[in-house]
Amino acid sequence: MEDILIKVDGLGRRYVTYKRGSGFKESIKSFFKRKKVYVDAVKNVSFTVKEGDIVGILGPNGAGKSTTIKMLTGTLYPSEGTIDVMGYNPCKDRVKYVKNMGAVFGQKSQLIFDIPPVDSFVMNKAIYDIDDREYEERLKLLTELLELGDIIYRPTRVLSLGERMKCEFIMAMLHNPKIVFLDEPTIGLDVIAKQNVRKFIKEMNERGVTFILTTHDLQDVEQLAKNVIIINSGEKVFDGTITELKNTLGAKKIVEITLADDTESDVSDIEGVKLIEKNNNLQFTLEVDTEIIPINKFIGLMSQKSVFTDISIKELPMEDVIAKIYTEKVGK
Repeated sequence: MEDILIKVDGLGRRYVTYKRGSGFKESIKSFFKRKKVYVDAVKNVSFTVKEGDIVGILGPNGAGKSTTIKMLTGTLYPSEGTIDVMGYNPCKDRVKYVKNMGAVFGQKSQLIFDIPPVDSFVMNKAIYDIDDREYEERLKLLTELLELGDIIYRPTRVLSLGERMKCEFIMAMLHNPKIVFLDEPTIGLDVIAKQNVRKFIKEMNERGVTFILTTHDLQDVEQLAKNVIIINSGEKVFDGTITELKNTLGAKKIVEITLADDTESDVSDIEGVKLIEKNNNLQFTLEVDTEIIPINKFIGLMSQKSVFTDISIKELPMEDVIAKIYTEKVGK
């Protein structure tokens, strides 16, 4: 049985803010008496993460996922509930805890802008009290995996965004953490840089590192995550595998068909099939519910109705699944 690395139970975080009206008079009133407003950023969230997992935490802006990550890293105290990460309470056992965890934030750099990344690495070596031999071996491994070469000896300010992000990963992983938190690690990167970062995450995961990923790039989730947690309006609305997530809308497929001629082909009488788009009389995009009609039966029926020159069968886009979950929660 896989070991549980993270256990979160009934986690909540409440903020206190103040409300006042507009205008000079209301401003003066609020100076003497302000009305408190309580905002629940996270409400009664519970989940577990297994060792060696890659978990994607998703949610719309303001859903509470960043607040959850801050509590998991120990930078924010929870208002209620408990967090156990590798046997540590992230807030109370912070000194011991940070030696076993790392973090990469796509919009906040750990590198010092005017010096080469390697000098920032030496700083982290001192902070984490890394042995000289272990440091050299670890630095060599990470630079080879990320294909950085002598880039780490150039001033940080002259590096491209992709090169800087690779160096951010070295900063986070020099001390060989067991778990790494990633907040939008591929934001702003080009296609090649994203592929390189994802490849590195997979390789380190195979070496035993557990990753917690928050992102709006669903390609990151589809290519990396083994399990997904969705938070909306501060509450957990989904916790399961990628397959289970896609099946929340049913076992549906997107089928694109190109006909041999412009003979009309009516699909409205086929149960479980919905026309999504008709580009012209030759090209159709359909949604097929395979729980109602198996895909092979659908193809057989279409073959009887018309002759087609091309057909492609795809999974339901992740965007559709996520958007449906978001809107369902908002509509409650």
